[in-house]
Amino acid sequence: MKVLKFGGTSVANANNIELVKNIVKNSKNKTAVVVSAFGGVTDLLLNAAELASTHNKEYKNVFLKIEERHISTIKELIPVSNQSKVLSKVKSELNILETLLEGAFFIGEITPKLSDKIVSYGELLSSYIISEYFIAEGLNASYKDSRELLKTNTNYGKAAIYNFEETNSLIQNYFNNNNNQITVLGGFIASSIKGDSTTLGRGGSDYTAAIIAAAVDAKSLEIWTDVSGMYTANPKLVKQAKAIENISYQEAMELSHFGAKVLYPPTIQPVLSKGIPIAIKNTFNPDAIGTTITKNLDKNGKTVRGISHIENISLISLEGSGMVGIPGISKRFFEVLSLAQISIVLITQASSEHSICVAIDANDVALAEEAINNEFEYEISLKKIKPVLVENDLAIIALVGDSMKNHQGLSGKMFSTLGKNNVNIRVIAQGSSERNISAVIDKADVKKALNSLHEKFFEENIKQLNLFIMGVGNVGSKLLHQIKQQKKYLKENLKLNVRVIGISNSRTMFFDEDGISLKNWESLLSKGEKANKEQFFSKVNSLNYRNSIFVDNTASEVVSNTYADYLSNSISVVTCNKIACSSVYTNYSRLKYLAQKYNAPFLFETNVGAGLPIIDTLKHLIASGDKILKIQAVLSGSLNFVFNNFSNKTTFHDIVKQAQEEGYTEPDPKIDLSGIDVARKILILARESGYKLDIDEITNKSFLPEESLQTTNNNDFFASLIKFEPSFQEMYTEAANKDAKLKYVAQFEDGKASVGLQHIPKGHDFYNLEGSDNIVLFFTERYPNQPLIIKGAGAGADVTASGIFADIIRIGNF
Repeated sequence: MKVLKFGGTSVANANNIELVKNIVKNSKNKTAVVVSAFGGVTDLLLNAAELASTHNKEYKNVFLKIEERHISTIKELIPVSNQSKVLSKVKSELNILETLLEGAFFIGEITPKLSDKIVSYGELLSSYIISEYFIAEGLNASYKDSRELLKTNTNYGKAAIYNFEETNSLIQNYFNNNNNQITVLGGFIASSIKGDSTTLGRGGSDYTAAIIAAAVDAKSLEIWTDVSGMYTANPKLVKQAKAIENISYQEAMELSHFGAKVLYPPTIQPVLSKGIPIAIKNTFNPDAIGTTITKNLDKNGKTVRGISHIENISLISLEGSGMVGIPGISKRFFEVLSLAQISIVLITQASSEHSICVAIDANDVALAEEAINNEFEYEISLKKIKPVLVENDLAIIALVGDSMKNHQGLSGKMFSTLGKNNVNIRVIAQGSSERNISAVIDKADVKKALNSLHEKFFEENIKQLNLFIMGVGNVGSKLLHQIKQQKKYLKENLKLNVRVIGISNSRTMFFDEDGISLKNWESLLSKGEKANKEQFFSKVNSLNYRNSIFVDNTASEVVSNTYADYLSNSISVVTCNKIACSSVYTNYSRLKYLAQKYNAPFLFETNVGAGLPIIDTLKHLIASGDKILKIQAVLSGSLNFVFNNFSNKTTFHDIVKQAQEEGYTEPDPKIDLSGIDVARKILILARESGYKLDIDEITNKSFLPEESLQTTNNNDFFASLIKFEPSFQEMYTEAANKDAKLKYVAQFEDGKASVGLQHIPKGHDFYNLEGSDNIVLFFTERYPNQPLIIKGAGAGADVTASGIFADIIRIGNF
């Protein structure tokens, strides 16, 4: 015999009940089908009772909703020829329910006994209607009132079976003498010794099914719900959570106790001793494997089987010097809670007995506080014990797994993971078996905590990138900010965990093997060791982390000379430093070769156009078989900014100074204004196009006077700009007289490259180029007349950092 239980969502409407029928009719064994009330009906019944007890006539409208739900479901499910009998029975029961609600309205109160009577109608009506539907559909089915089988005490609202021998005997006798293949029963409901209706507490339908399964020694107990089993964490909060295929009774009990709502905690108890397996299945996806709960431990499973949590928790703490060494304090504390029928979820106590702390449901906190303060009123008056301390808005998270006891360091891993994610732990509880490790945290941190722990213990598909960043000035600091800002997004959407392990500027360097905190990296770096490029490389190499990436944000030739060392040790390189790729061709080609040989990507998108995808686009053109015929480009965002803002109403000196202050130029602006920076960029594009070219082969038509080019520091350079202001004004006037604009243009054609200032007429693609934007025109065999154009912001720390970041992510996706 099998026992199948269907929850409220599974029987929420006629369409869902039809799915239930399709599942049940495929059962080849004698089957007991335990059903909950139609989805939402129990809440409606409780609401109606509450309104009636406060003399609120609105209860009548709620009753009409209840009536309409059941009548309309009958009409949708059952053929007209069979409806009369069912409608008559249901309306008769609804009349009694209406009378009970009227009674609550007239007396102005609702007792637990009356509440149970009212609430029981949810399961009474649903089970009867479903049984009649099964019969109408040709199934060999019958209906049985669960109140005739399950006998409880009179603890209304959460009754317990008072005599299992009698209950088991009633169940066995019924099924032994019932010849129908399918019996439909209402879950959750029972009756007291006196015959009054009782309920087993919310979630009690699971318990009903388990009691029946144990009594008849069922082959299996199937819990059909709206999810495909028990999950490694709440799938509503943790998107990467997965169904657990096999789990032990003990693990399932722990997970259900700590908030896994798919299974009501007491459900396991009746079937545990008899070893009856429990299957958690999805009514809406019956072919899904689901979860099977058995005695046997899955030895091949993970150490941590699941992460669960309970929300709406409060902490109650009793403390004081008068507790130390005084016998009976703990007894009195727990006894007063027991008498108040308050369930304790978690307990922790200092070894000195100076304090006792328990976690309870937040709904019970006011009652608990009053009861404990009354119990210890005398000690409180003498100031030997402090009044109860209450902390609200908390939650409990718990790691669960039978095998956890055999593995060291799980607690440390759990708490360090929470700590690194800034989740404050209020209380810790752990049994000696280590089957459950629990912590109380702020309720607001639940989602963050669950996701952090799930990633640590379950998400093996997360790819971790370890960054070693040299240069944390304008560009480097922006990059660190962007990484910090996007860290969560990358984990959740791209499955990338980006960690910064080492950082360095020209003065100091700092490493943290667990990842540098990007909240206070400046202070950490200031306390670091003296910067040394060789030692920096040695440290990176000795750590030997997978997916290591060296990021160069400097303009240093010395740093660029270390790239070969990194690539030769399978350490990827991402750089905005143009020196390496514009150095002698043999060095450029060697770096490309090493990257390929050692499977270490060498990416330098930001060498040309900051964050614009210029090099990447060019690579795709070449890889797809296209050939570059000509490149025309404005490649200096700083020079474009300068000439867009320079006029006869400004001075050249002031505009260049502004460009430097706003981060558009290199620290030495002469690098930009001399044209060498643009020459390097067109050289790199030529090389990426497949041409062997060196920097001295590029024609550079500099507009700067020779005296300016020969300066050795920024002060002298800016002084020279003031001196030659008339010549700069002359350049502007000449262009203006031609109704043209000054643009510094790079060009490559027929294997030759040049850079220089040009007069751009109206109508040209470069004429309306604004601000610090860059533009590149690729003329290719596929785009011979109408070029492929890439245009956008080509200077600035933010866009350069974003280009570096994009290269890092690109490596992560390799």
